[in-house]
Amino acid sequence: MGASAKILVVDDDPDMREALQMILESADHTVVTAEDGEQCLAKLKEEEPDLLILDLLMPNMDGFEVCKALKDPRYAKYGRMPIVILSSVQEGVSQRRYELETGVQLDVDDYVEKPIEGSVLLERVGKLLKRAGKE
Repeated sequence: MGASAKILVVDDDPDMREALQMILESADHTVVTAEDGEQCLAKLKEEEPDLLILDLLMPNMDGFEVCKALKDPRYAKYGRMPIVILSSVQEGVSQRRYELETGVQLDVDDYVEKPIEGSVLLERVGKLLKRAGKE
């Protein structure tokens, strides 16, 4: 495997954050975590991750709002960063809600429904990092 990537994991469930961190670190990735969308946006600027794994349903600022915020010119430098949605909400339902709220399609690189096996997550993350030239 090539150089490790820095991955930002955003989920309000501490057990999920810990599990994802263990899985990703087992593949030599550096993991930074946040528990809601507000922390996510702050950590993006602080840490400049290579990939974002984002839950949709969180308090304060949810994943839908994070996706909207990333369209703002202030976050333009993160526009090419791969985003994986990891949610218990079915993809079609999430896509539709986002379209209704914003009038545009949810622009993410992968959508994974919870629960997910570690090997599947690592495979998908690896593909996205490779496509982005980060691995």
